[in-house]
This record gives sequence, structure tokens and C-alpha cells, in this order.
Amino acid sequence: MFPGDPLINLTGLVPQNDIQRDALIKQFKLDQSYPVQFYHYLQQLFLGNWGYSFISGQPLREEIGIAMPATFELSTYAMLVALVIGVPVGCYAGLKSYSATDYAINTASIFSYSFPVFWLALIFILVFSLEAGIAPLSGRISLLFEVPNVTGFILIDILLARDIDHALALKDAARHLVLPTLAIAMISTAAMIRITRRSVIDVMNSPFITAARSRGLSNRQIFMRHILRNALLATLPLMAIQVTTLITNAMIVETLFSWPGIGNWLINAINQRDYPALRIGVLAVSTMVITLTILIDIFNRLIDPSREKFERGTI
Repeated sequence: MFPGDPLINLTGLVPQNDIQRDALIKQFKLDQSYPVQFYHYLQQLFLGNWGYSFISGQPLREEIGIAMPATFELSTYAMLVALVIGVPVGCYAGLKSYSATDYAINTASIFSYSFPVFWLALIFILVFSLEAGIAPLSGRISLLFEVPNVTGFILIDILLARDIDHALALKDAARHLVLPTLAIAMISTAAMIRITRRSVIDVMNSPFITAARSRGLSNRQIFMRHILRNALLATLPLMAIQVTTLITNAMIVETLFSWPGIGNWLINAINQRDYPALRIGVLAVSTMVITLTILIDIFNRLIDPSREKFERGTI
């Protein structure tokens, strides 16, 4: 369905003559029926033979292997920030429910959640990079440092690198990480605050909390033994929904900060009409989102087996 030659779109290879073209057609089974073609395509997909990029001429498997960890790194740091800030603040807002403090936190979270992530990233660039000059404008690390790509996580790769000043390189990489991470984390933190707050309020209104108070337990004991655990169990299923939003926001922010992740890579592929890269890039992102969502759901069921029983009972 893409414009152009299906053989070139599938393989990323441009045959130089009819002999090469016939050889590629036979290699990729394009002279066979559609079911045979699709079976061969799936077979090559699982073997890692994903074709070549129009622009760079490099195998797409290698390019995805470089771009995907960068996106996962940015999303991971943003999620950590959202958990470290959002869960405690959400718990505090829930414990102070319907008070002036709760209203202030709730208003701030709604205000923060309403920002478009691309606008927030542009404001950060304008204020902190262009005006104040306290944070780098783009990239993962200064060009002064030559860091081999081993794991794809820049901080880990710096520690594994040789013949560089590790302390200075880590400081430089952290400065590059701050703005894109905060731009993504602000929205995720706001969502985490609201989810945790609602969960804490629901747990506090449960009958077993009233029973715990009647036994003379202190507020701290009730919170640590009963409220916190049950509230966090209720928030975990909602985290699976946030994974999709988090990765989407990370891909948008990458294009603004020239972060070499899958989002920035896909935008370049769209602009240059690199159809093989588009096909594999979208497939890789979809696979990552689906895999993370399933893993979080499995983790939810392992730590809270009652969920499965409850869900079966309601079907």
C-alpha cells in the first residue's frame, strides 16, 4: 500500500539490474502466493532480518538496537521521578482529603496534567537553555566525550567506557537528562498524584479501616499496615495505562531535544520517506508497549491474586 516498489519498501535494497531484482524476489518469496509471502515475512521478522534503511543503508535491527534503549532510558527515569514524587504527595493529599492542603495539591496536579508535553518542553528549552543557559539544548552527552554504545543507557555506558573522565561525563550526561526527563515526568507525576490520592481515599472509607481504629491503632500504624499497601495495590493496574502515555510523551519530547531515541528516529524516517524504517519502528514501539502492559498486568496478578478471582466473578 506504500507508494513505490514493494520490493524496495520491504527490503530497503535497491536492485541495480534485473538479475539482482529477480534474485531478491526469489529470496523474499515475492513470486509466491500471499500466505507464503506473509509466512516468510514473519519468519524473517523473528530471525531479526528486518531489512535495511533507505537513508543510512544500515541494517534496521542495528538502528533499532541503538534508538530503542534511548527511549526506554528516558521513560524509565521519568517514571521513577513520577513514582518518587507522585506516590508520597498523593498519599499525603489522600490523608488530608477535602482539606485546604488537598485542594491545593489537587489543583496543582490538574494544572500540571493539562499542559501539552510539547509546549512544556518548549518552555523548558526557552527558559532554562536559551535564557538561563543552565541546561544543554539537545543531545545525550557533549561531543567532547566518546562513549561506546554498549547497553544503550548512557549513564551505564559511561561507567563502562575507558579513557574518559567518568565523573565529568556523568555530570554532563545528567545535565542533558534533566530537561527532557522533567518535561515527561511532570505530566506523569500529576497523573500519579491523582491516582494515588483517589486510591487512598477509597481505602480510608473501607470497613476494615474503621475496625482498625476501633482496636486503638494509631494513625501511623493504620497507614503503614493497612492504607499504604491496599492503596498501592489499587494503583498498579492503572500504571499499565500510564505506560502508553509515558512512552508517547517520551517520543514527542525526543524530537524537541534531539534525543536519539525511537521517536526522533521515526520522525526522521517520516520526513525522508524511509518506509522500511517506518514499518519496523512502529512495530518495535507497539511491541514494547504491549509487552510492558502485559508484564505489569502479570505482576499485578502475582502480588494480588484476589484480583483474578474478583474479575472472574464479575464476568
